Amino acid sequence: PPAVTLAAAWRAALPSASTGADATREMVAKRGRAARLGERSLGQPDPGAVSITYLLQAAGAVLAAADGQALRPVTPVA
Repeated sequence: PPAVTLAAAWRAALPSASTGADATREMVAKRGRAARLGERSLGQPDPGAVSITYLLQAAGAVLAAADGQALRPVTPVA
């Protein structure tokens, strides 16, 4: 099998992270600051999930640069 670089594996995983962060819109917050909002948290993505997605994208960009590649941006969660 062909060798897969860490940057390539990271790039393949980024869309899943973005999709997962977006899926938190359908969840009622039960922990953290948003827990006090209860049902009113529906429709808003979890800030922690969005933040981690941005961190993963930044780490992926560093890995891609180390491999001499450009990282394709993932659609940010709005």
